[in-house]
Amino acid sequence: MNGDDRSIPLYVDLDGCLLRTDTLWESFAAALRANPFAGLLALFALLQGRAALKRRLAAIGQTDVATMPRNERFVGWLRGQRARGRRVVLATAADAALAAEAAQAAQDAEAVETARGDPVDPLFDAVLASDGRRNLKGPNKLAAIREHAGDAPFDYCGNGPEDVAIFAQARRAIVVGASPRVLAAARRESTVLEVFDARPPWPARARAFLRAMRPHQWLKNLLVLVPLLTSFRVDEMPALLDAALAFVSFSLAASSGYLLNDLLDLSADRRHPRKRLRPFAAGELSVRSGFAAAALLFVVSIAIAFAVGNTFIGWVLAYLVMTGAYSGFAKRIALLDVAALAGLYTVRVLAGGAAIGVEVSFWLLAFSVFLFFSLALVKRCGEIVAQLERDEATVGGRGYRVGDLPVLQALGIAASFAALVVLALYVQTSEVTERYASPQLLWLMLVGLLILLGRMWLSTARGEMHDDPLVHAIEDRASRWIVGALLVLFAAAATLRLPF
Repeated sequence: MNGDDRSIPLYVDLDGCLLRTDTLWESFAAALRANPFAGLLALFALLQGRAALKRRLAAIGQTDVATMPRNERFVGWLRGQRARGRRVVLATAADAALAAEAAQAAQDAEAVETARGDPVDPLFDAVLASDGRRNLKGPNKLAAIREHAGDAPFDYCGNGPEDVAIFAQARRAIVVGASPRVLAAARRESTVLEVFDARPPWPARARAFLRAMRPHQWLKNLLVLVPLLTSFRVDEMPALLDAALAFVSFSLAASSGYLLNDLLDLSADRRHPRKRLRPFAAGELSVRSGFAAAALLFVVSIAIAFAVGNTFIGWVLAYLVMTGAYSGFAKRIALLDVAALAGLYTVRVLAGGAAIGVEVSFWLLAFSVFLFFSLALVKRCGEIVAQLERDEATVGGRGYRVGDLPVLQALGIAASFAALVVLALYVQTSEVTERYASPQLLWLMLVGLLILLGRMWLSTARGEMHDDPLVHAIEDRASRWIVGALLVLFAAAATLRLPF
């Protein structure tokens, strides 16, 4: 830094610059989480301008600015400038309340990092932000900076195309997290002093989107194939095609739900030891692109569902409504969240039946409800065990306390045995005797399921359970062998006529 730079004020953008996210979209996500109806109605505030929308959204949802991902290398550089006596001003289009929180969060973060009892000077000398009437973006921000700085020269830190005009009026530009196009424009219009955290290329963002879609979770959508197997129609090509399209439709619908869930859970995820690395929580992907991707996946899923049939479309829509209800409020209510998760599993089975025109039997439905209720409790118990290991009293974003673990374990194990009892009763029916070549092999399936579910509950108690028990069953080597044996036994029971 040149000696005369200390007299030049430094104006810093917030969204995409100091923070690797956009507070407007974060506020929208927080409002939807707090009150979905009010969050959607808040969009009508756009009639009064973007500043009014920002003020309205900020009033509905509690946006946790302190947990938002920062451009740490840039923040370190700012601290160096401030330590040398330079005036640093936060100039942002974000609402004034969020801007003030961001400024305070930056000061608090520095106090934590210094780990000393002495008071820490604020990173920002002043804050310029939207006030509910004037949106401090582009020309309005430039005018506000001119009002604040007078005719004196200033340097500006920004990242968006709307910042190029401000770069042109600044003495020097500091470009943070910008696209190559914005960086090139900044270099044409101004003298670029520093470049921080260039936007990652599209292949990296595509990989991040793929991670956010969680394709490994598509394994759960194999449940739509269960009616195809139990009705012995695997040799019918039209039924196979409809079942395959149903699987693809549900997978895209599920990914749409996962994206929405991650967007509504940003604050809780950022405080979680593993979930904080998810692309949206970590700032690898923008919240705006997440909403757009979720909408696109929904549209494609419904388009594929139309090719399967009207009844199947109804089940896909029911699944998406249940997913929205789960993400919006059900996941925070004890046991209602477990029932919702079990319902999401069961809907896949019912949708699979609708896709191929087969009615799901009472036995399969009862077995599914008990089994999936048990698996949903495995998921919750796994989270509570992890909380116990971290000495935390409550499960973040859930309606449970760590003291609830024994009750939930008892409910889950009881549900597992209820599913096995239903299957045992089904094996004794005349329907099984007529349809299966060797129904006695189904008793071995009962034993295999007993071992598989027992291993899941044992893994949960040991703190080894994956976030999703079905994924854990695929990733765990012994469980994979058991699942494979169960499939072989089912095929043998259906097709091989044994002499005993």
